[in-house]
Amino acid sequence: MAITLNNGFNMPIIGLGVWRMEKKAIKDLIISSIKIGFRHFDCAYSLRMHVLFQELTTKNEAEVGEALSEAIESGLVKREDLFITTKLWNTDHGHVVEACKHSLKKLQLDYLDLYLVHFPVSIRHTGIGATGSPLDEDGVLNIETNISLETTWHAMEDLVSMGLVRSIGISNYDIFLTRDCLAYSKIKPAVNQIETHPYFQRESLVKFCQKHGICVTAHTPLGGAEANAKRFGTVSCLDDPILKGIAERYKKTVAQIVLRWGIQRNSVVIPKTSKLERLQENFKVLEFELSKEDMDLIKTVDKNYRTNIQPAKFWGIDLYA
Repeated sequence: MAITLNNGFNMPIIGLGVWRMEKKAIKDLIISSIKIGFRHFDCAYSLRMHVLFQELTTKNEAEVGEALSEAIESGLVKREDLFITTKLWNTDHGHVVEACKHSLKKLQLDYLDLYLVHFPVSIRHTGIGATGSPLDEDGVLNIETNISLETTWHAMEDLVSMGLVRSIGISNYDIFLTRDCLAYSKIKPAVNQIETHPYFQRESLVKFCQKHGICVTAHTPLGGAEANAKRFGTVSCLDDPILKGIAERYKKTVAQIVLRWGIQRNSVVIPKTSKLERLQENFKVLEFELSKEDMDLIKTVDKNYRTNIQPAKFWGIDLYA
């Protein structure tokens, strides 16, 4: 099951996100997920942050590349059947081509199916392969003022003409930044990857993107669940009594109901899990359908509640203010 992007390429409607995944577990997990039927894998070059005085670093493209290479070389899957996404980190807005080539080398690929601008902000370059989130002397993110998002986007467009990527898109863009991108783009963004789940439905943004042919991908389709609750103290929609009631009626897990809801909104979902049984459960969301009544019921639980990492907590600024 796939969504056709505005450039004609097909994007599997469910994928596996590898952020926060332990490096030693990635290989077995990706191989297992391919055997289950997953063909869509969402990566990010780096995400280094200081959260509550603890550094969180995810930098696992190399491990993903090793797993994909083994899967392809063994004949388990063909490259053309896979959909691989990764992202441009904030420090590399002035070095788009170099950053993309670096990711391709790590992933052991000749091209990417989708390359995203990770956040709508350019910060001080720290060197390709040495990506971080540099703060200035006041403890605030060191933002570059000489690289506009338009400049970054045109460099992203060059990647398409060079054959390095098939589709380009944006991530964590609100309605107004998305509108601006549509205005200055020669190649329209194929995707906007955002946080959205039953507690943070963002109906206006989702509808705006879809109206203009931009596929919405939910990078936090389950609201972060237990991981975000432990790390950031957020409340999980998986504990919501209304969602639990719907799950009981369908004899499904709450997570399956939430993922199915996301799919029936015509959005792509990329849940992250390190457990084989959860992988199997997640893929089975393609096997049932929610009624219109239950889709409408889920609308009522929206709390406009963001559960993913809050930049203000570790960058000294709030990108969403």
